[in-house]
Amino acid sequence: QVQLVESGGGLVQAGGSLTLSCVASGRIVSINAMGWYRQAPGKQRELVAVLASGGSTTYGDSVKGRFTISRDNAKNRVNLQMNSLKPEDTGVYYCNADLVRVGAYLQSSNYWGQGTQVTVSS
Repeated sequence: QVQLVESGGGLVQAGGSLTLSCVASGRIVSINAMGWYRQAPGKQRELVAVLASGGSTTYGDSVKGRFTISRDNAKNRVNLQMNSLKPEDTGVYYCNADLVRVGAYLQSSNYWGQGTQVTVSS
């Protein structure tokens, strides 16, 4: 079994900061990439940031320069530092991982966390 558990969501005023964390647990061989997506009410889920095992990062256009993704490989954890938050950053933030679990014969699979709510008030 593999689980992704997010933490760190909450309510913050515009211009403030929050840090989200996600830990992957279970029988994991390797993690190819971990990242964050978000979904606002009535909208599709969108990319926030992804960090690949080689260190390359991809950010959504709306968060570039404000959000920073980092990873602790030893702890299978990814963090998302969110600065200069805007009301339009409000939504449920989901952790995502592309990883290889024990017994999967090096075949990777995609996993999602349960989501954590971020609300930015104006």
